[in-house]
Amino acid sequence: MKSPTVRFLILLLAICGMALSIASLRSHYAASATEYCDLNEVFNCDVVNRSKFSEVLGIPVALIGLIGYVVLLGLTAKRDRVLEILRFSMSLAGLIFAIYLAYIEEHVLRTWCLLCIGSLIAIAGTTVFSAVELWRRRKQELT
Repeated sequence: MKSPTVRFLILLLAICGMALSIASLRSHYAASATEYCDLNEVFNCDVVNRSKFSEVLGIPVALIGLIGYVVLLGLTAKRDRVLEILRFSMSLAGLIFAIYLAYIEEHVLRTWCLLCIGSLIAIAGTTVFSAVELWRRRKQELT
C-alpha cells in the first residue's frame, strides 16, 4: 500500500472512532435506554457506558476517546517523523487502554458495548497503519 492510502485509512479510522465516541458519550449522559445499542444481556452499551468504569477521574472514557481521535486526526494531517512517532505512540496507548476496557466488559461487567468494540477495531487499525508508516519511513531512512 502506498503512503497516501495508508494515511487516508488512518484518517478514515480516526473519523469513525470520533463518531463512535460521540455516540458513546451521548449514551453515557442519556437518561433513557438507547434503542440502537440496548440489545440484550450480552450486548448493552448502556450498562457499559453508565458503569463505574465509564469514567476516569470523573472524565467520561468516551470523551477521552473523542479527544484522542481528534488528536490522531491532527497528527495525520502532515507527514513528519516526529508526528508519526507521536501518532503511533498515542494509538498504541489507546489500543492498550481499549484492550483493558474490553477485559472489563468481558470479565467484570459481563456485557459488551458494540460502540466500544467498534472503537477497539478503529484504534487497532490506526495502530497497525501507524506502525506501517513508521516502518516505511525507517526503511527509507536506511536506504
